[in-house]
Amino acid sequence: MNTNLAHKYNVPVPRYTSYPTVPYWDATYFTPDAWGKTVIDAIKNTEAGEGISLYIHLPFCESLCTYCGCNTRITKNHKVEEPYIKAVLQEWQMYLDLIGKKPVIRELHLGGGTPTFFSAANLQMLIQGILDHATVHQDAAFSFEGHPGNTTQAHLETLHQLGFKRLSLGIQDFDPRVQLIINRIQTVEEVEHTTTVARETGYNSINYDLIYGLPLQTLEGLQETVAEVIRLKPDRIAFYSYAHVPWVKPGQRRYTEKDLPDAALKQKLYETGRQMLKAAGYEEIGMDHFTLKTDSLYLAAQEGKLHRNFMGYTDQYSRLMIGLGVSSISDSWAGFAQNEKKVETYLELINQGQLPVFKGHLSNTEDLILRQHILNIMCQGYTSWEQPDEFCTAFFEGLKRMEELEADGLVEIGAASLHVTDTGKRYLRNICMTLDARLWENQPKTQLFSMAG
Repeated sequence: MNTNLAHKYNVPVPRYTSYPTVPYWDATYFTPDAWGKTVIDAIKNTEAGEGISLYIHLPFCESLCTYCGCNTRITKNHKVEEPYIKAVLQEWQMYLDLIGKKPVIRELHLGGGTPTFFSAANLQMLIQGILDHATVHQDAAFSFEGHPGNTTQAHLETLHQLGFKRLSLGIQDFDPRVQLIINRIQTVEEVEHTTTVARETGYNSINYDLIYGLPLQTLEGLQETVAEVIRLKPDRIAFYSYAHVPWVKPGQRRYTEKDLPDAALKQKLYETGRQMLKAAGYEEIGMDHFTLKTDSLYLAAQEGKLHRNFMGYTDQYSRLMIGLGVSSISDSWAGFAQNEKKVETYLELINQGQLPVFKGHLSNTEDLILRQHILNIMCQGYTSWEQPDEFCTAFFEGLKRMEELEADGLVEIGAASLHVTDTGKRYLRNICMTLDARLWENQPKTQLFSMAG
């Protein structure tokens, strides 16, 4: 690891699950009706056999994990389940009315919050209500996020019967001191039990989420965590940098910057975990992801089919991704829309028969060109262009900014192509930021994004 590069590029950077990034969405021409028209256009332009993606946000948790940056509602009142599910199904009906025909679902993901906060019976009601009005693609991928502490055999069996084959478990760190301060308690035994039952039930892709840079995290503790993970052998591992944004997530004020690893230790945590995973046979995919060679995400990367959207990296491509539920983000390729973030406001709009979107963005030609290049870099580590067919002033201005990164050995820029080097794979976010025209045109006066390192 080059510590000079690590220090130089440890700056606030977007994660580029979209372009433009959410803080730079331009609402000038955005309305719910305009958004609806992009959905209709996306369906018209969807190739035969492609299908759509669905993300359903289930925000409820019984306790607050203080590190978490997701939109959550903390409650132990499970009476909230049924009214929320009914609202999500009403929202789905609004999209069905827009689409005007029975959609083909290629990808479906339940995120949160804690999807397993909901009973198995209520999750069945939700998914069955979705599938009753859709066709399931023959290569569909259904997945859900589960808490190791409350994901039951009933959850696993019920969802598997509905087509779910992928499970993601939030581990973060097995160190008891770290778990205590971030209020995310689960034992190795609980994780192993859930993993074993899932595999016996028929799940063929299991992901573990790990985070480096958490408060009180030590090198020894991280090594022990990664060693346990390697022993349990999940198919995929997401190894993320902790995003410390207490101005956005007040729960992170439970600890201070003094409790966090310093920049040098944080880099060492990442490099140590990365080397352990690679030595154990995991392949590095895109940014922050590691997979076994048998996993479909690895195969998609090898075939140049890796895709990235608001659900993260996926082996499924679809032009239209519909987000259902509070705070969910939808993507029609021509634009984005985000639902209301407050549960009460979301429910109120649904009951009024309105799409519950409160902000969005309609992309122009420049946005779409830059988005494709950023997507290429994030997924393939490569992009190319032609002149004058794809001439875009902002893109070439970005290439000019990238000359410094080329000098640092992060990229190789040719006459009509760009390759990310092995060193540059560690800095994909920084590379993409050079092409972020909207950010450079209006550089933030306060910190909007988490640090890259």
